[in-house]
Amino acid sequence: MSQVFLRSCMRELIGVNRHFMEESKAVKNINSRISVIDSEGFRANVGIILCNDKRELFWGRRIGQDAWQFPQGGINEGESAEDAMFRELKEEVGLEAQHVELLGCTQKWLRYRLPKRYLRKNSMPLCIGQKQRWFMLKVRCAESDFCLDKFDKPEFDHWRWVDYWQPVREVVFFKRNVYNRALKELAPLLFPDGAPENNYRPRNRHPYRHRR
Repeated sequence: MSQVFLRSCMRELIGVNRHFMEESKAVKNINSRISVIDSEGFRANVGIILCNDKRELFWGRRIGQDAWQFPQGGINEGESAEDAMFRELKEEVGLEAQHVELLGCTQKWLRYRLPKRYLRKNSMPLCIGQKQRWFMLKVRCAESDFCLDKFDKPEFDHWRWVDYWQPVREVVFFKRNVYNRALKELAPLLFPDGAPENNYRPRNRHPYRHRR
C-alpha cells in the first residue's frame, strides 16, 4: 500500500472525526427541546439543494475541515419545515426567500443514523440520527449575493458548483444513502426528460473498512 494512499486515508479520517464532533455538538444544543427529537430518537432537520441555470448544485466546505455537504439544519420547536429551510438558507448561505425559487421537496422524512461511537449516550432524550425533509431551490440572484459569513458562526468557508451526482460520492459516508435518495426523488424537477446516469451506489459502511 503506497504512502500517498495512506496519507489520503488519514486526511479523510481526520475530516470525518471533525464532522462527527460538529454533529455531536449540534445534537447537544437541541437535546433540551424534546419535541424536535421523535420517539425513535431522530432529530427533525431540513436539507437544502441549491441549483443554478446550468443544473449544477451548490456544494459547501465545512469551515476548517476537508468535508463538503449541502446546507442543512435542525427544525426548531413550533417551526415548520419550510420556515426552517428559509432560516437555514439565510444563516448558512446568506440568501433570502426572494433570492431563490422553491421547486419542490421530498414527500417523506429521509433518515440517517449516526455511528454508535459518536452517540451521546448520557444525553436525554438520546439522538441517534437525523430525519430530514429535502428542498430543491433554484437560485434567482447573482453569485455576489451569496454570503457565508453573514452570522458569527458560519457553517461553510468555501463553496463551488458541482455536477448533479457528485455530492453522493463526496459527502461523509453515513449520509450517502440519504443524499442518493433525495437527489433521485428530486431529479425530475431539474431533468424532466431524465436525469444523467448515476454511476455511484452508496453503501452505509466506513469507506476504509475492507472485507478480506
